[in-house]
Amino acid sequence: MGNRDIEKAWRYHNSTKHSPQSISNDPHYLDWANQPLPFKIYPDLEPIKLPRDVPQTGVTALSAISQGRVAPSQDTAPTLRDLARLLHLSAGITKARTYSGREFYFRAAACTGALYEIELYIVCGDLPGLEAGLYHFGAAEFALRLLRKGDFRGNLAHATANEQAIAHAPATIICTGTYWRNAWKYQARTYRHFGWDNGTLLANMLATGAASALPTKILVGFIDAEVNRLLDLDTRREVSLCLVAIGHVAAAAPPPQDDVEPLNFPTVPLSKRELEYPAMLEMHSASSLESQAEVLDWRTNLPQPSLTKDGDIKLPLLADEQLPRDTIEQVILRRGSTRKFNKNASISLAELSTILSRSTRGITADFLNPPNAQLNNLYLVAHAVDGLEPGAYAFHQYQNSLELLNVGSFRAQAYHLGLEQDLPADACADVFFLADLGSIFKRFGNRGYRAVQLEAGIIGGKMYLASYSLGLGATGLTFFDDDVVSFFSPHAAGKGAIFLMAIGKPKTH
Repeated sequence: MGNRDIEKAWRYHNSTKHSPQSISNDPHYLDWANQPLPFKIYPDLEPIKLPRDVPQTGVTALSAISQGRVAPSQDTAPTLRDLARLLHLSAGITKARTYSGREFYFRAAACTGALYEIELYIVCGDLPGLEAGLYHFGAAEFALRLLRKGDFRGNLAHATANEQAIAHAPATIICTGTYWRNAWKYQARTYRHFGWDNGTLLANMLATGAASALPTKILVGFIDAEVNRLLDLDTRREVSLCLVAIGHVAAAAPPPQDDVEPLNFPTVPLSKRELEYPAMLEMHSASSLESQAEVLDWRTNLPQPSLTKDGDIKLPLLADEQLPRDTIEQVILRRGSTRKFNKNASISLAELSTILSRSTRGITADFLNPPNAQLNNLYLVAHAVDGLEPGAYAFHQYQNSLELLNVGSFRAQAYHLGLEQDLPADACADVFFLADLGSIFKRFGNRGYRAVQLEAGIIGGKMYLASYSLGLGATGLTFFDDDVVSFFSPHAAGKGAIFLMAIGKPKTH
């Protein structure tokens, strides 16, 4: 059965739900002496330093995140400086802070627990400034390390059943997830976090690609074993999650190379000891694709956008002259995850509408049918939005409208739903992501679970950028699964809770 044995996805989802009982009964504590290293390092390979003198694109953040896609042309190969910009603004170190005598390095994209379990690899042909090869991106040194010399783009084309975006991409970035680096804190729930953390990183990468006029496409459908073997991954520790085609050239990739031997390059241990969570390994295995036929099935007959009924409240957008002019680079470099919101502040309905609209204008991916299909449904709890009555709402992205579900002040409920944290209670608005997992599993099999979590992370990442562009704050949060669904029911009955974004004005003192 493999990917079509969807009971395995249901089992993982249900077994990793948070509830007040599961939290209170969990004896887990953070072993700080065994905290994983936040970098993958190949000590025996020489780093190839990436250029830091990369010019800015000058494109505004709101424009970059809302483009959704760049039409392919016959000659859009990234230069080494283009790759440096993409890597720095998606996974590079942007800030360093010292806490209790320890130095912490923060990256360009938000990540659960600031644990940075997503690794990036590049497969490319000959590019201006970079020879054909397979490279690993080392964020610690802002450098590449050559793992395989030669052109392996044909191997990726084969693994994706000759997906044209990959076959004609001069470069492809492969995103992987490292189990232990995140599971040290979040245990078996880490497989959900793979989607969230990979997604926020991709939101930055897609926006930077759009600003650089580089076409991009996300591929979640591929033969897992072939990509993992190319990267020489120990799949009990690290696994491939998605591919991102960068650029487009007329000539297709050369045939795949057969001599993909194990590399056996040593890496620095993440920590003194690692714990394994079988539920994650089982979920990944159950959602793996084993043949080109399965890959082709993955990306055919994609679900059409379901045009839901129009909402009660039409959302006003900020006028062009009101939109901030901050560039995508400026916004990414100042972005953080808000630690405290000012519960006495409010945002305007036009600001909230602009965040929602700009974040949901479409993603170019092999599991979505353009122009703007979406697996996740967005629900809101509005606390302090000028021009909008406090209450619970459903968002209809195709009409940019809200459907009123329940009127009232729900700060206490938001506090509870957000794992009894102050952030969702003090925010101006909370955006809950819910999805019809039954329909998703029926269409995509277990692998649909990867897609819906990844999409939530991408949309959430866009909300981060839109919020910070407007001078606001935002943070991603976890939640009590069934209580979220119950709160928004009967409208949300039968759906699964996927993600939560809190938006508001940061508390400055």
